Amino acid sequence: MIADVATLAALRRLGLVAEGAPVALTALSGGVSCDVWRADIPGRPPLVVKRALPQLRVAAEWLAPVSRAENEVAWLRRVALIDPALVPVVVAHSPADHLFVLDWLDPARHPVWRDELVAGRVDPAFAAGLGAALARIHADTAGEAGVARDFGDPALFDALRIAPFFRTTADRVPEVAARLHAIADALAQRRIALVHGDVSPKNILVGPTGGVFLDAECAVYGDPAFDLAFCTTHLLLKQVWLPQHRAALAQSAHQFVAHYLAGVRWEEAGPLADRAGELVAALLLARVEGKSPAPYLDDAARALVRARAVALLTGETPDVTDLIARWEPR
Repeated sequence: MIADVATLAALRRLGLVAEGAPVALTALSGGVSCDVWRADIPGRPPLVVKRALPQLRVAAEWLAPVSRAENEVAWLRRVALIDPALVPVVVAHSPADHLFVLDWLDPARHPVWRDELVAGRVDPAFAAGLGAALARIHADTAGEAGVARDFGDPALFDALRIAPFFRTTADRVPEVAARLHAIADALAQRRIALVHGDVSPKNILVGPTGGVFLDAECAVYGDPAFDLAFCTTHLLLKQVWLPQHRAALAQSAHQFVAHYLAGVRWEEAGPLADRAGELVAALLLARVEGKSPAPYLDDAARALVRARAVALLTGETPDVTDLIARWEPR
């Protein structure tokens, strides 16, 4: 209730709700990092209101700077310059409240990609388009001094990605700790393009003309291979969780990666694919041993993923394309 009162006050300060006018705030699923509401205000279409939380909703203590709300707004506005169809419109932003407001996208026309996958509506052509769109974002921002300046602070990415996914996992899986720390160190040092940082099916809407990206809280000027690897990891884990849809999910992973790599213009695609393969191996392990384990995997699935990931990290890790081809979740 306190959050609702504070949110309503912020909406009034932003001029979106007149003093005394009624407004209905409906809590939505905000994942682990944010409170999210649908705001119904008389006389205008619905809005989405998002506020960053200082303590993430996971079992382990996981604190992150609430300034990530400003980071996400900056990412959304920059990507809108590339193609406004790739992101929702930022209606208003209150940095003092670490809160921002987006246009409401009707779920009937913009379902969440994760929900589509779980329902068995797995479309490799959509994944292909998403890979091409992600490559466009990276290509448009690679080597751009202004983007490097605006997203050059690594603190958020370290707090939300490098520490919980790689460092924590290294502490918990000592047999591959040195490899994980080396991967984390290299990732932290690369400055190539604007990275979203959370390209997950739960953060992608299936829009009428293609994917719409959400939740870019930990965006950073870093290694674009991370975005490629992060989404690929999710598609591999979904094959473990949803074996009845495995063939279509595998094809989606292939199409996503192939169309992304076809759009790589800022460097040779081969080295990027190598880095992505290494990152996928580390992220697979992190989703069963890190601070943010995949909640949908049972004990048997977690053991399988752990064993496969450790094997990938202790041997010669294939590039991302070969890793997908070799992934046999059984």
